Amino acid sequence: MKMKEITELSADELLTKRRDLRQEILHLRLQQQSGQLEQPSRLRLLRRDVARLETLLSQRAKQTARK
Repeated sequence: MKMKEITELSADELLTKRRDLRQEILHLRLQQQSGQLEQPSRLRLLRRDVARLETLLSQRAKQTARK
């Protein structure tokens, strides 16, 4: 997911997306533990997407606190 796509989302959509990505990470980690994970690189991409979402959420929170 590109940063441009993320910035176009509302706060509620960001929170929902973050929850969904974390859920998917959990499932992939379980697959990894059982040896069934086909794309290990997918975990890395999801973690980066979650970090992008967290960054944008914290930036927006700081902006609203300043106002």
